[in-house]
Amino acid sequence: MFDELLATYPVVVRQAVVWGEMDSYRHVNNVVYFRYFENARLEYFRRLDWPEFERQTGIGPILAATQARFRRPLTYPDTIAITARLGTLGEDRFTLEHRIFSAQLGDVATEGQGTVVTFHYGRGEKVPIPDELRRRIAALEAGDSRR
Repeated sequence: MFDELLATYPVVVRQAVVWGEMDSYRHVNNVVYFRYFENARLEYFRRLDWPEFERQTGIGPILAATQARFRRPLTYPDTIAITARLGTLGEDRFTLEHRIFSAQLGDVATEGQGTVVTFHYGRGEKVPIPDELRRRIAALEAGDSRR
């Protein structure tokens, strides 16, 4: 069931839930979920080869907003799959949709998204998403850059 759903995401990061992520209420602390999203977001950027693109152009990503809906608590031990895929694509920003799947629960634990703005760090301002980056996003979403 989950394999079919995971196949709809170009980026899936699998990792263990570790003991140190738990809080005094014996579940993963809410802050940690945003780190999980970050892991998938950074893998998405890596597959776009955005770090090299930024070195060449000065245009990098900046996280403008993020949100999460906590559906089921994660606990240790567990293995999770954290996903990322394009939600919307605008002039100077795009959203990444995330889900966190729990092997232990056999269900989606968390849903969320992040809004990423293209930012020229040398000039200190947001800029339109370059055509080359749009091409890379389209290729990744089409499955051409899966690794």
